[in-house]
Amino acid sequence: MNFSGKIGSLGEKWGNAVAHHVGEDIRSLRKTRAMTLAQLAGAAGRSVGWLSQVERGRTTPSVRDLEQLADLLGVNISFFFRSSRRAPEEQGLVLRAADRPTIGSDESGLVEELLSPTLSGSFEMIRSVFAPGASSGDPRKARPTEDGGVLISGALTMWIGGTEVHLYPGDSFQFAGAPYAWRNDGSEPAVVIWVVSPPIY
Repeated sequence: MNFSGKIGSLGEKWGNAVAHHVGEDIRSLRKTRAMTLAQLAGAAGRSVGWLSQVERGRTTPSVRDLEQLADLLGVNISFFFRSSRRAPEEQGLVLRAADRPTIGSDESGLVEELLSPTLSGSFEMIRSVFAPGASSGDPRKARPTEDGGVLISGALTMWIGGTEVHLYPGDSFQFAGAPYAWRNDGSEPAVVIWVVSPPIY
């Protein structure tokens, strides 16, 4: 990631951003990626004590430190600044549409937006857009989560465990600890509001 041109403007926001769960986001992302404090700190060239202080909100990392952590955790640095321009009482409580961080790319056939204002809760909400003709390929391995969702528009085929289902607007689904796959055979994007517990991002 190269954000050198944005460091100044992000730095101006950073003082406010620290107040809304940046440390909790880092901790949640680290845990969902099965990384220890020592592993992430070592990869970032920092001490375990420093990273622990950051996760607890007691130390403010520089924007360059945060850029490196974002890269190691597989997110865009803007992920940590969502809602930073909003009123302090909204941070961690409300995520405005204009502030939703995007995860994924058009090239992959799946673009997701994180809807959850914080990752410290017991679940997360995601808006998933499956491109026409896109497919996940082989079933994804079962993960220790419970997933559910509702199809908002388009059509989507899913394989959950050994069951094939065809979803249309208004249809919903829910499963736990099962392998799954998806394919969009339609001519328009399929949009799903997805809920995952515990959070994976």
